[in-house]
Amino acid sequence: MPEVATLAELNTMIDRWDQEDDARRIRSRPRTIGEYFAAEQPLLAPLPQEHFETGRLFTLRVDRYSQISVRTNRYSVPVRLIGRNVRAMLHASELVVYDGRDEVARHERLIAKGGTRLELDHYLEALVRKPGALPGATALDQARSAGRFTPVHDAWWDAAVKAHGERDDTRALIEVLLLGRHLPHEHLVTGLAAALKTGALTADAVALEARKAADADTAPAEAPAPAAGSRTSIAPLPDAIRAHLPPDKRPLPSVAHYDQLLRLRRDRPTP
Repeated sequence: MPEVATLAELNTMIDRWDQEDDARRIRSRPRTIGEYFAAEQPLLAPLPQEHFETGRLFTLRVDRYSQISVRTNRYSVPVRLIGRNVRAMLHASELVVYDGRDEVARHERLIAKGGTRLELDHYLEALVRKPGALPGATALDQARSAGRFTPVHDAWWDAAVKAHGERDDTRALIEVLLLGRHLPHEHLVTGLAAALKTGALTADAVALEARKAADADTAPAEAPAPAAGSRTSIAPLPDAIRAHLPPDKRPLPSVAHYDQLLRLRRDRPTP
């Protein structure tokens, strides 16, 4: 009996077995299973063009905890949907939630009764207003168990709290998590690790490092080196990312201190 963590992992394993079985011969038959299927496939009827829905549809109201109840189990949805009716399609292995025609949540189905599956991303807008609720949140514990909230997240968070205090840097961590809606998870973790290494404990620094990691992955394998004296263009942050970054309270740079050099040059006697 295979031991897996999720149904998706089991399905992937079964697909691999199916592909490997194509090379197997049944007893003394002259052809493999794959060769017999290749001869049989042209004789089969084509698959239907229309999608046949096998799930069960529910219309549910989102409670004040931003959750819906399906078959005695509870699942989270984005907090903006609190108090509204949503449609939930329950499949054999997953639950898909729709607001109108838009998909707003997707969860692996809970098999046992009385379980709860929460997605940390669904609560980020509420946690920005109440950052003190994050350390004890059940959604955070489930994100750790699922590997979405990694030890790198915890290390960056601990360092930021020691440097600037718990409230402000918990809010900064939430802003980092919001970046995950626009950046791949692996790039965001790379950005956190790089920012932690350099001591840059702000959300905008993490965003910059994460974009560097993303650009490195999408850059050509052998990019030509810039010519001597050439200027390198700097790509601006996308508006979707800038909207979630904290306001920059640093003063604008000034060159007033260099004015004294001009004054010394004027007072210098002409030879």
